[in-house]
Amino acid sequence: MTDLGSLVAQYGYIGIFIVLVLGIIGLPLPDEILLTYIGYSVYLGRMSLKYSIFIAVLGSIIGISISYLLGKKLGIPFIKRFGPKLRIKEKNIIWAQNMYKKYGGIFLLIGYFIPGVRHITAYLAGISNYRYSYFAIFAYLGAVIWAPAFIILGIILGDNWELIERIFYHASKAFWILLFIVLLFIYIIRSKKKSKTDAN
Repeated sequence: MTDLGSLVAQYGYIGIFIVLVLGIIGLPLPDEILLTYIGYSVYLGRMSLKYSIFIAVLGSIIGISISYLLGKKLGIPFIKRFGPKLRIKEKNIIWAQNMYKKYGGIFLLIGYFIPGVRHITAYLAGISNYRYSYFAIFAYLGAVIWAPAFIILGIILGDNWELIERIFYHASKAFWILLFIVLLFIYIIRSKKKSKTDAN
């Protein structure tokens, strides 16, 4: 966490803005941890709550807009080629595509809070030629909720702000394990139904 402290101390709001833009695009940067640390800095009186939230939301909006444009202009080949470098795994892409087809805008909104998914939703919106006005409504609303939520969490946690790192480390693993169990369950149910249909 020394790196985060140095970043905020040395570059202030500009550093926060750049890191969040790059983090949303998909570079391996700890977005939630950074936001929580910003909240901790506000708690200590080192940063302004108003400016912190404004810069964090702005960085998130610009980052996710760039992702949308990359998806729109470069498509699936771009994600398949550069996905691993942007923390985007192929299994995540397939799952997110299916979810996106079903839930569209809502998936953009809640995608911010799902480990490993935030970086995919905007690309998929662009690839799917999802109307920009709808994209903006859901994606930007998500940024307005997501960024302040973690900053405020950092204020609430205060000196215990680093708890969020341990929570996210375990939550990320738990999420994918739970997802695997759910998908396995669905697969078994469908297999049984198909077997009964074939038998009849």
